[in-house]
Order: sequence, then structure tokens, then C-alpha cells
Amino acid sequence: MVAAPCARRLARRSHSALLAALTVLLLQTLVVWNFSSLDSGAGERRGGAAAGGAEQPPPAPAPRRERRDLPAGPAAARGGGGGRGTPARARGGGPGEPRAQQPASRGALPARALDPHPSPPITLETQDGYFSHPPKEKVRTDSNNENSVPKDFENVDNSNFAPRTQKQKHQPELAKKAPSRQKELLKRKLEQEEKGKGHSFAGKGTTEALPPGEKAAVNSSRGRDAPRQPHTRKSGGGSPELKYDQPPKCDISGKEAISALSRSKSKHCRQEIGETYCRHKLGLLMPKKVTRFCPLEGKANKNVQWDEDSVEYMLANPVRIAFVLVVHGRASRQLQRMFKAIYHKDHFYYIHVDKRSNYLHRQVLQFARQYGNVRVTPWRMATIWGGASLLSTYLQSMRDLLEMTDWPWDFFINLSAADYPIRTNDQLVAFLSRYRDMNFLKSHGRDNARFIRKQGLDRLFLECDAHMWRLGDRRIPEGIAVDGGSDWFLLNRKFVEYVTFSTDDLVTKMKQFYSYTLLPAESFFHTVLENSPHCDTMVDNNLRITNWNRKLGCKCQYKHIVDWCGCSPNDFKPQDFHRFQQTARPTFFARKFEAVVNQEIIGQLDYYLYGNYPAGTPGLRSYWENVYDEPDGTQSLSDVALTLYHSFARQGLRRAESSLHVEGENSCRYYPMGHPASVHLYFLADRFQGFLIKHHATNLAVSKLETLETWVMPKKVFKIASPPSDFGRLQFSEVGTEWDAKERLFRNFGGLLGPMDEPVGMQKWGKGPNVTVTVIWVDPVNIIAATYDILIESTAEFTHYKPPLNLPLRPGIWTVKILHHWVPVAETKFLVAPLTFSNRQPIKPEEALKLHNGPPRSAYMEQSFQSLNPVLSLPISPAQVEQARRNAASTGAVLERWLDSLVGGMWTAMDVCTTGLSACPVMQPCSQTAWSSFSPDPKSELGAVKPDGRLR
Repeated sequence: MVAAPCARRLARRSHSALLAALTVLLLQTLVVWNFSSLDSGAGERRGGAAAGGAEQPPPAPAPRRERRDLPAGPAAARGGGGGRGTPARARGGGPGEPRAQQPASRGALPARALDPHPSPPITLETQDGYFSHPPKEKVRTDSNNENSVPKDFENVDNSNFAPRTQKQKHQPELAKKAPSRQKELLKRKLEQEEKGKGHSFAGKGTTEALPPGEKAAVNSSRGRDAPRQPHTRKSGGGSPELKYDQPPKCDISGKEAISALSRSKSKHCRQEIGETYCRHKLGLLMPKKVTRFCPLEGKANKNVQWDEDSVEYMLANPVRIAFVLVVHGRASRQLQRMFKAIYHKDHFYYIHVDKRSNYLHRQVLQFARQYGNVRVTPWRMATIWGGASLLSTYLQSMRDLLEMTDWPWDFFINLSAADYPIRTNDQLVAFLSRYRDMNFLKSHGRDNARFIRKQGLDRLFLECDAHMWRLGDRRIPEGIAVDGGSDWFLLNRKFVEYVTFSTDDLVTKMKQFYSYTLLPAESFFHTVLENSPHCDTMVDNNLRITNWNRKLGCKCQYKHIVDWCGCSPNDFKPQDFHRFQQTARPTFFARKFEAVVNQEIIGQLDYYLYGNYPAGTPGLRSYWENVYDEPDGTQSLSDVALTLYHSFARQGLRRAESSLHVEGENSCRYYPMGHPASVHLYFLADRFQGFLIKHHATNLAVSKLETLETWVMPKKVFKIASPPSDFGRLQFSEVGTEWDAKERLFRNFGGLLGPMDEPVGMQKWGKGPNVTVTVIWVDPVNIIAATYDILIESTAEFTHYKPPLNLPLRPGIWTVKILHHWVPVAETKFLVAPLTFSNRQPIKPEEALKLHNGPPRSAYMEQSFQSLNPVLSLPISPAQVEQARRNAASTGAVLERWLDSLVGGMWTAMDVCTTGLSACPVMQPCSQTAWSSFSPDPKSELGAVKPDGRLR
């Protein structure tokens, strides 16, 4: 009777003691956690704002880490990582020392002052094909919502203003704890630093736009193509002083508008932003109510049936189609192949070439002259992604077509050069003739309010300076139902006439509303049709298959031209061919196709529709794409490209002299003349084979000018360590610029790099266990520029990272080493070319010395890695450093010899041919070579119309 209460009191005391011990332990853990993992995360969160009701993805689970130690040897101070792109764990100290992140960057405050604590290594969050949140629902692989946010991307706000919040290691026991004082102080400090940046404003509803790990307070923000100035620091003042021709007519107080004003470059654009914002603020810009003319309640739901045999019952009055091709870029041969596949003498073809694509415009004008039913728009617009100019292009094309009284077309179909037919012309005509009164558009197929929010229809946008600026919020007009989806459609003539010529309340106000809308072509025609007297003609199918891969296609890859995050479909590959053979629903076109990514699938589809070419047809596995044409002028080239194209041409002349020259004669010896005339990329069997340089040279035997074409091929530079390590997951590694995370390749084919470029390291992995590897960047004189760890998850396929190196890079051949447990796994090399041109003029001595001597004090980052040189057996030779210093001061012929020696180590001149007559008796004509851009290419060549009305 007495012992029981005592036992209960002892139990309570033991319980209290246990709770106190656990509390102390948790507090200790919290302090360690705050100093080691949260501080860097706070630095990356300082510009973000989670507003607008957007959900935040849950924290990613902590990945399994390996224990990693330095080999026995000298103490190695390791560092790197941080900066723009992917967060990496930088390395510091030697064996047994703590690793501190040193996000050294140009113009930054000392790294220790910003982020003195370690951050996690590169994790799968930052690798291709990974989402930190599960998809909401299963993705339809043939979804046709062209650019709008997909269903499995719901939790990401599309705004493009603030840095992405980096996910921290999930620790449930700390999740509900109040933030520590240290964390709050650091966060407040970083927020103050962020407020001092004149170009960054967090707008309403903005949660992210910049890639994970982008440290706005460390690295200055810039567009991809903007020049980067090394060793400069942005002032910490407020917004820059803005100049107007006329002061704004209102007080511009909205964060989005202020951000747009501070980032816009031209005075005209700032004036337009100010006027648009004020008109909207005063209620003079957007319609408040719009009249609906559709007699139906709700949305029309027309079903159409696909019958493979319907072509056999061709109607007496088949429809005639107006194909409107909206094209850009330089892929003229792919465009011609697509045009060849869709051409028929009974249809009409109206082609708009982007205002910035002059080479393609010249090619289109050339082939359009051959056919009476092909015309090119006499006007041109710069149709940027997501811009209002694309809708203007379509509306103007419709007006032009309706005013062409000699073109009696029945349907309007829009296509791009990335489309290709998957059914024959006869099948398409038979189907549309059967449903000639219908309009075919694909809707989003989701909750309408959610679509409006994710599509940004409730936000005000303005296009100027080839950019879509977000200026604030707006209301959807009352009285109508807003719809949208894909911006690829088929519209009948009656509806096109209504949209073009009607002055009723619906059309007039919708044109005004969509003039200030992001991705307007994805919603304008849907909304007008659904609310118009023609609403009962809408079919929820645009007759296309679009290749969506959401994990790869939604990378905010257009943030440099639009204040929003969007998605793009992927290119089709041969493994996708079975999708074109489905007959469950009517489909006649597919997108996207890109010959520089994969031409085999285009050939498969072409042969499936029209049969194989005759045996022995040349050029079927080859693809050429122009990257420079003489009429473009050298101002269209970068100094890096111009420098290397000249070097490639000289390499070709040396090849001609060494392989074709006869002793005692000068008939095959040449002297280079002028700039290159044209440059092509050359692919064979979907593998990049190098550059084809068309150039002029004087034959020394006859002193006459000849035009030659030189083929240069890159040497293989990726090498597995010898002896090979036990680590077998690494399949390939490469360094370049213009990394395309969607197609997972470098768009800078050939990796042409100069001292002011920012290279990206890419690795391709096989399946295997989770591992952590070390990546080390070594410059031409064995100075270790950067080193960082990457955590490779078991399912990772690609990783890529851009170390924040101080510029300029030292010219020469660089090495990137990959190690596992400090055992070499593989290495790759890349060339940083010294420039012989600056601003397209021969480089001056003072410019050469500034660009070719490496960064000041040879410090690529704030932290030195010199102590790692003995560990990695990378001695720094004083003689080698002195030679690099002398090379940096060279110009003229001496500089060219240095450049050509470097280029010769990375590129091989494979062959040379002549485009005309040559005094060299053994020089082969380019038209008779298999590799030349002058060789036959029947799959893309356009000839006379066949008796059946076709070209293919």
C-alpha cells in the first residue's frame, strides 16, 4: 500500500529526467543542424516568396552518403562548388578537417562571410529526370497541352522572379522546432542583401524561377547570351534610375512592374511598360465584361470517328487546306523535307519566317519560287516563345489568306518545322471532308480555375524587347467561359472569317485581352470559339500527337525571355515509332522532330508513309545544318566561332598540302583569303561528325582564287583510367556550353569555348548503387580550378554542373578528372581557344594580354587548391607557367601558330574538296564527296511536282 505511490513518483521522476535528457540532446542537434545545413539553405531562400496559394513540395528524403576519405599524403585543402546552376558540396581542408562550402564567384563578398558552413553535395534533386514531389496523376504520353503547365507540375508556381527554395535534409524531429536565433539573423542579413539588388523583386505568387542553387547574392544574374564581366561587384543600392521620354501617368508601385522596369534595356520598352501599367491601374486596359453568344449551356462535346478505310470513299468535293508554316532557326533541310512530305498541288502554303532568321528566310524564298501555291509572308515578326506576337502572326496570316481571292481554301492548319505528318494527304483530306464544318482544338482537360492560374491568364503581360514582362494581376472578364490548351489547331474557313472580320463584343474584347497575355495562342481561339455562335463546331482534338516527357520538358528553360516557367515537348526517338501507328483516335501530325537530335525517326516515318527510296540513294543517313552563311555577315558570329573557323580553314589547307602536294610543284599549296564563306554542322547516322568550312584560298601555282570546303572532326577526348577502377557506372563525360536539359545534350556542338565562356561539366551514368564521386577541373598549367563532390543516385542517368569560375579562363587544353574514393575513374579534355579576333577585328596586344592570361593571381575561385596538386600528381612547372605568360602576350602570326597547335591537338582535318575548278589535279569535287554540304541530298531536295500532285 505504501510502495505503490513511491514507485509512481520514481517513475514520474525517471520520466522527467528522460525528457530533460532528450530535450538537451535535441537542442544540441538543433544547434549543429542550424550551423551545418540550414544556413546555406537560408542563403538560397532569401529571394523566394511562397505566395498565391501555391503548394510547396515536401522535403526530399536524405540520400545515402558514402564515407569518403582522402588518400594518405599531404594535407589537401579542397574547395569549390556553389554558384549558379547546381548546388555542389565544395571541398575544404585536408583529411579529417571539416569541409566548408566556398561559393567563390566573380564580384562576390568573401565566401566565408556569406556561407561558412557546409552544404549538401549535388543530389538527384538537381539531376535530369527527377522531381522532388510525386506526380499528381498519371501523365498521358500523348497529351496535347503544348506549353501550359502539366498536371504533374501542379505544385510549382510558374512565376520567374525569385530563386528556388533549396530542399533541406528532412529531419522529422526538428520539423516543428522554432528557427534558431542564428538562423534568423542569417536569414535577415541575406534578405537585406537581396533587397539591395536592383534587378530582383519577389512578386505576388512567385515561388521560383531560377535553378536550384542559384545564389543571387553571390553571382550576378544575367541572360545566357549576355557578356559576363569578371571581378566586378554590383552596387547595393536600390532600383537603377529609370529614364522615360514622358513620365508615367501614375505611381508605379507594383513589384512586378518595378522589376520589369529595372530589367528592361531600352527606353522605348520602359516607356511602354509604364504606359501599359498605368492604363491597367486606371481601369482603361482590360475589358470587365464580355458578351457570350453561344446558345449552349456548358461546353460542346463533339465526337468524331477515325476510319482507316475512309480514304476509299473520297467525297466529290474534297477540302483544300491552307497550311501556315511558322518557322525559325537554321534547319532549312529539315523544313524542306517536311514541306516535301505535306505538299500537294491542291493545297496552299503560306510561310512565315521569324524576323531574326535571315538565313532561313533566304532559303524559303528560294524554294517558294518553284511552286505557284506557295507564298511567303511579306512581313515578319519575332515570334518569341510565349509571346503575344505569335497570336498576331496567326491573325495577320488569316487576314492575308482570306484576302487571297485566288486561294479557295477550306481549312487553316498551323505547323512548324518540328512537325511531321503521320498519315497521308489522302487520309487527311478524306477525314476533313467528312467533318468540314468542325473546328479541331485540344483543351487542357482540367479544372478551369486551376488552368487559369497555372497558365497565367489572371496576370498582365507585355511583350517588348523580345521579352514577355509580367506587370501584375488582372481579372478574367465576366460573362464568358475561358478555355485553352494546345496552340496547334485546325480551323474551318467560316470560323476564321468570324475571328478575322467580326466586330462584335466578344471578338473585339478578346483581341484586346489576349494582346497582354502569356501564350495567347493557347487560349484565344479556344475561348472565342467556345463563346461564339460557332461553339457547337468545337471538337476536343487537334489531330496531333505531342511527345511530352514532363520530367525533362519542364525546366523553366525560357526564363531568359519570359517572366514565367513553361514546358516544351521532347523530340521523338526511334523507340517512339509505335505511337504513330495507333488508330484509337484520329491523328495526322506529330511533334517534335529535330534532325540534329535524331534523324532516324524522321526517316522511319517517311518510309512508313511513302515507301523507301531506291537502293543506293545517297545522303539518307547524313544531315547538314548551316550555322553561318556569308550574307549573315561576321557580326552574326562570336569571336570564339570566328577564331576557330579560321583555324579550321588553315588546318584544311595544311591537309591539302601534306596529302595532295607533289614535290617540286605548288599546284596543291594555298594561301588563305578572307573570312569563311559558310559553315555547316555534319551528322552521319545521328552522330556529330564535325564542321564543314567553306572558305576561299589562293592557289600558289596559278595565283588564282579557289573555293574549298574542309571537313574537321573532333578527336575523342574521354578516356577511362588505366588501369580501370572497380567503379563502373560512369559511361561518358563531356564539357561544353548551352546544355539542353530537355534533350540532354550540348547545343554548342563541337564545344567551341573561349576565355569568357562558362563551361558546364556533364556526366552520363549507368544504373548502380548510390555513390559519391569527386570532380576536379585542371587548367593548362596544372592549376586546380575547382573540385566538388556529386552524389549519384542509383537511378541517375545524367548529371551536370557549372562551377562558378572566375574569368577569363586560361587558354589551352583543360582536363576534368573524375575520381571515386580518390581513385581515378576517367577524365575528359576540352579546349579554351585563345582569340585571334575581338569584336570581329584582329585582336590588339592589350586585349590579348587581358583575355589570355587567366584570372588575376590565377585564382579561379576564392579558395586555393594548391595543396591537392601533390595528392593528384599534378606538378606546376615554372617553365610551363612562363610559357603561358609569353603566349598570352602574342598576337598576329605568332598567336595563330599557338592557336593552330592547340586546335590540332583536339581536331583533325579529315578531307578537303573544291566547289569549282581547281589547279590541284587530285583535288576532288565537293559534289562527288559523301560528306560535303554540296553532295546530293535527295531526301531534302525539292523538284518538280509529280503526276499525282505530290513531291514525295
